[in-house]
Amino acid sequence: MNLKSDRMFPRFAAYGFLKNLRFFDPFIILIFREEGLSFLQIGLLYAIRDIATNILEIPTGVFADSFGRRKAMVMAFVSYLSSFFIFYFFTAFPIYVLAMILFAFGEAFRSGTHKALILEHLKMTGREDIKVSYYGRTRSFSQLGSAVNALIAAGLVFFTGEYRIMFLASTIPYTLDLLNMLSYPKALDGDLESVQLKNIWHQAKSTLYDFGGIFTNRSALRALLNSSVNGASFKATKDYLQPILENFALALPIVLSVSAVQRGAVMIGAVYFIIYLFTSYASRNAAKFRERFSSLGRAINLGFLLGAGLLFIAGLATWANIVALSIITFLAFYALRSLRRPMDVGYISDQIESKIMASGLSVEAQLTTIFTAIFAPILGYLADIFGVGIALTVLGFGILSLYAIVKVDE
Repeated sequence: MNLKSDRMFPRFAAYGFLKNLRFFDPFIILIFREEGLSFLQIGLLYAIRDIATNILEIPTGVFADSFGRRKAMVMAFVSYLSSFFIFYFFTAFPIYVLAMILFAFGEAFRSGTHKALILEHLKMTGREDIKVSYYGRTRSFSQLGSAVNALIAAGLVFFTGEYRIMFLASTIPYTLDLLNMLSYPKALDGDLESVQLKNIWHQAKSTLYDFGGIFTNRSALRALLNSSVNGASFKATKDYLQPILENFALALPIVLSVSAVQRGAVMIGAVYFIIYLFTSYASRNAAKFRERFSSLGRAINLGFLLGAGLLFIAGLATWANIVALSIITFLAFYALRSLRRPMDVGYISDQIESKIMASGLSVEAQLTTIFTAIFAPILGYLADIFGVGIALTVLGFGILSLYAIVKVDE
């Protein structure tokens, strides 16, 4: 695949790299805790973000089809930047809710839109046959951005001594990505449709119809529940690694000449960099992991049990102050998620007719959002009352108890 003469590929690659430079990501819980938010309030912010994103996906999708994908992407970055500025300049919880909704607008405008721009480019240049490898190459720059993000974020915290500066710093790569988006040719917008309110209502009804119809298929329902419960447990818990890492860094009798924030930044940056290397490797080897089992269903079921078990162990280790074990368990939890995702999509595709595949994956995303909105506040409430360790343990046990309901056919 010769990309030297492709003038758009560097722009697509730059988009993927820059969009993952969210310097606040490795420190988001620590930032909120530093501003006095409880774990319950943090969980509610997560729930608001995910629910708002899903609600907004239909109208923002209609906007992209009617006014152009490039305009939708510009709106996404304007929404993101507005969110970052609010997070930096204000500290009240109600204002954070507004910032999260603006962030959700960004996610909804961006969701699937840039992929459509890439596919339109390949269609225009007569190279649709290489879309898998082409998109994979652009995604590799996104993964590189995630790894670099962890190191830059750690460096910024170390040299500034504060967490909230991450929101302001994140406006720089996002402004650059906005300028990059403005350079995209107008032709990539494709054929525009006239905007009509009935189109929005029609899409909403279609989504609800698909959502209800899939529930009549037992095998498909279990596949969707298995994947969404696993995905939601990951989304709700993954950031709790941050306070664990910070406490671990403070307990180490090294680099005592710098502040607690700086020591935590070094630890968090290093571990997240390793995590992204792990997850990248796991994603590339998902097929090899699957081949170790007699069926895809067996691999899915084992992955579910293993994920819940790792969460349970991480919680117990945190409660017992065996922090090294907790960190290692979280690393495995992240890697397992990367292994599972390709298998989930493959298994779901086997259970659902190809003509409604997009609807099936949409239902899975909706279910993941619903479960995340349930898990995140519960986890936050338990963490406030009993501590992070007990909260993770209880959620892990709760996920394990759902196995009989979500077990797929092997």
